Amino acid sequence: MNISAQMVKELREKTGAGMMDCKKVLEASEGNIDQALEMLRQKGLASANKKSQRVAAEGIVESYIHTGAKIGVLLELNCETDFVARRNEFQSLAKDIAMQVVASPNIEYVSVADIPEEIIVEEKRIEAGREDLANKPDNVKDKILKGRIEKRLKELSLLDQAFIKQSDITVEELIKKHIALLGENIQLKRFEKFVVGGGAPKETNNFADEVAEILQNK
Repeated sequence: MNISAQMVKELREKTGAGMMDCKKVLEASEGNIDQALEMLRQKGLASANKKSQRVAAEGIVESYIHTGAKIGVLLELNCETDFVARRNEFQSLAKDIAMQVVASPNIEYVSVADIPEEIIVEEKRIEAGREDLANKPDNVKDKILKGRIEKRLKELSLLDQAFIKQSDITVEELIKKHIALLGENIQLKRFEKFVVGGGAPKETNNFADEVAEILQNK
């Protein structure tokens, strides 16, 4: 059956689970809200968003140096207690996210909410000036422009990237699954990517393909 945005919204408000998780269980339950709610509870996802409001001041700084030592990443992943910070699942999550940064060459921010307003304004200016929009009615142009801007901003956001090891979920959804698993709020605080040569103009390797190859060979 067709799962409406209103049904997803209703289930999300009741459970605090992620949008994609809500949509998947609604599809599996053929739109039965009560059954979908039970499925979320069984998966431990119903309270993930509620936990995400709690203070996360512990955690770790994770590093990942890509093969060849030409590119590396440092990131800070936070949780609520040092006990969880020492868990293998938490540390593996941090490592996976660090690899994700290397595999996502376009990202510059943790989330869309972190993107400065001046960047958004500039992206809107560029998209609005594209030739294919010139002769379209204003209402159509505005709709197309909105979709393109949302897509572009998500390209810059780490949390909105498809997870390299499981492409049907985003990095944000991956973190929420670990919130449910570990029972604590988990937040990606910041990250920094280091590339040998900095911004010097030269031919570079496709690090995303190299990371994918490493994962396939494991």
